[in-house]
Amino acid sequence: MPVTNLKGRWYHPLVPRRSSPRVWILGTLVLLVGVAGLVSYLFWRQSVPGVRVTGTPPSHVGPKTPLPLVLEATRGNVVEAEVRVVQGGTAAAVARQQTPAPRVELTATFDASAGLQEGGATLEVWARDDFWRPLSPAQRALVSAPVTLDFTPPKIEILTLTPYVSPGGAGIVVFRAGDASRAETRVGALAFPTFPLGPAGTRVGFFALPHDFGKGAGIVLTAEDEARNSASRGIAAEVLPRRFRADTVEITDAFLQAKVPELLPQHPPSQPLLGAFLTINRDQRRQAEEEKRRVAARTQDRPLWEGAFLQPRNTQVFSNFAEARTYRYQGRAVDRQIHFGYDLASTKRAAVPAANNGVIAFAGPLTIYGNTIIVDHGLGLMTLYAHLSTIEVKVGDRVDKGQVIGRTGTTGLATGDHLHYEVLVHGVSVTPLEWWDAKWIRDRIGGPLRTAGLPDLDGSDGRAQRPGASPPRTR
Repeated sequence: MPVTNLKGRWYHPLVPRRSSPRVWILGTLVLLVGVAGLVSYLFWRQSVPGVRVTGTPPSHVGPKTPLPLVLEATRGNVVEAEVRVVQGGTAAAVARQQTPAPRVELTATFDASAGLQEGGATLEVWARDDFWRPLSPAQRALVSAPVTLDFTPPKIEILTLTPYVSPGGAGIVVFRAGDASRAETRVGALAFPTFPLGPAGTRVGFFALPHDFGKGAGIVLTAEDEARNSASRGIAAEVLPRRFRADTVEITDAFLQAKVPELLPQHPPSQPLLGAFLTINRDQRRQAEEEKRRVAARTQDRPLWEGAFLQPRNTQVFSNFAEARTYRYQGRAVDRQIHFGYDLASTKRAAVPAANNGVIAFAGPLTIYGNTIIVDHGLGLMTLYAHLSTIEVKVGDRVDKGQVIGRTGTTGLATGDHLHYEVLVHGVSVTPLEWWDAKWIRDRIGGPLRTAGLPDLDGSDGRAQRPGASPPRTR
């Protein structure tokens, strides 16, 4: 039966009441907000990027070519990844990963066993993640790049070389290596780069035998193409024996008091000076050798020198190349090191000439060498001038043979005013005697170059060292 409410209005309890406009509007707004949130959430999930690929595929690939590709899932895991090579309408999988992981590094194997042939192809990278999206994205290659498949190592053909070399000496090799992108001469653990020179495919490289080179160590030429295919061939140069001198250096307290503060200023005055000297003589000497190799890596890829190298006028050799030095303090041996280069004595603050044409590759302090200049003569051939009182050039300057580049001095681990002079082949010290000798250069360097039809670089007029320059003398 009808009843009344508190306001006296009649209603039937079995007939639904009309909702007020406010409630209806509020409900509609809540519904709309929910729908909008759901749509936004679904849109966000759909818009999350898929698997990302970093790294650039190489242009040439072979059995040993590394594949610097890394796949990362923006969300979730990479559940499947594959590298394919498409060639002639046929796709061959060369790498596959199916273990879920947020980050995947692919290692591919490119060889003929996968049905691949040398020549052009397309490298594709495919991948998918496990992140849910409302609509499944169309499957497509994440990366598609043209590549050249190459499975054949370069062919090495030695044209000519220095026939006789000695420990502490240098040689040159001229060869062809097909499509090699890099090649080097390996002497034991040492690697000496080579450079394109002359007709296409012809390369030239200096190599050095360290002073302690043993007969068991091999001299090997290696070549590698852009696909990392490599080949090697032994160099049949005859190694002639050579002996080096030994000497003793007496260390005095006066010398330690003068040199330790200069070369190791952080040394506490209360600590023994001998320990500081050993740190300088060992660690700083090693650091200098490492720096010489770093400087050598910036050599010019063409020859800059011509003819024999100059020995400074009126200088006397008083310390020899590869001399085994025993350092003694208060009557006992405390260290042993090898002295590279020649120590040349003249007058105090004597002018130091550039031994040949070149470009200044280093100019400044160099640990035990003190103020030092390194001149790059191209193709890895350099000369070093140390213990200078002044430096009159800067890195990048071009210098001519005989041009004054500095003055002798006592900086570094020097006991008196003199010039420490070295010849370097890719940072490895060799005897300067060979490079002061015009006949040696004509026979051992110019001869192989002439045989290969290249400029011999021994001087167009065949001149030897500068007239008036005295030959090296040893005490």
